[in-house]
Amino acid sequence: MGCDGGTIPKRHELVKGPKKVEKVDRNAELAAKWKYCALSQEKLRRPIVSCEVGRLYNKDAIIEYLLDKTAERPNAEAVTHIRGIKDIKELNLTDNPEWGGERRNTKGDRYEDMHCGMFICPVVGLEMNGKHRFCYLQTCGCVFSDRALKEIKTEICHKCGDLFKDEDVIVLNGTKEDVEKLREKMEQKRAKAKTKKSKKSKAAETVSTPAESKDDTKAPQVDGTEGSLQNDGEKSQLDVAGSSSSTEGSKLSKSAASKRSVQQMTEKSEVFKSLFTSHSSAKRTKDQTSNWVTHTPYHF
Repeated sequence: MGCDGGTIPKRHELVKGPKKVEKVDRNAELAAKWKYCALSQEKLRRPIVSCEVGRLYNKDAIIEYLLDKTAERPNAEAVTHIRGIKDIKELNLTDNPEWGGERRNTKGDRYEDMHCGMFICPVVGLEMNGKHRFCYLQTCGCVFSDRALKEIKTEICHKCGDLFKDEDVIVLNGTKEDVEKLREKMEQKRAKAKTKKSKKSKAAETVSTPAESKDDTKAPQVDGTEGSLQNDGEKSQLDVAGSSSSTEGSKLSKSAASKRSVQQMTEKSEVFKSLFTSHSSAKRTKDQTSNWVTHTPYHF
């Protein structure tokens, strides 16, 4: 049965107790949420976007998902609520000056802080590494710590100056309760948008239907009064013809009055009148006039 050579077994080697529940490493969990994309599991790199639930993604991964949703992905369930590019917001992040990059300790000759974050809060200076709550604004995409928003209460963004409301604040990588609240808020917002669209479509239909009904009511009246319209048309043509003849006569009289001969103007002198061909001195008598005949060369 063993135990040869004077070995003394211990109790835990002989008695099998219940298995211990494996605990997830807190540091690894935080790194997976705050340093890696929730869809592609690749390291976060700019441009970084977030959804209405507060998860962090690489924008390239989201665009690839929207272009081809049939492809198999490891965490496709995390993005089922994203319907289009309007459901995400690009984040305006502030770089951490102490972040030296991924290969900052290649030699291994210095201490490497695993909790050092790539980004910080621009107001308080807290690192975005999962130890502190961070939020972003849906209006502009600026990211702040929850402590900064609570200590400095304002309706203007601290970084860009845009206006925002309490409804525009979304928690990044929140707890299960935060995620449930954000999902309810997202569903309510989408329901309101659908009701607005339905109301607009109904209003457009109501505007179009009265116009069609008016056209239908006018159509039989035109058929019933066709004869009267023809008679009225003939009368109107006669009236137009009479009015046109009268207008032509008036125009002729006006033109004749305006074309009064210079010789009839009493205020003009004889010297002035003699300059025109209508004067008596410019006219020739019958004796002075001659018959102009064109002769051909054969005439001579």
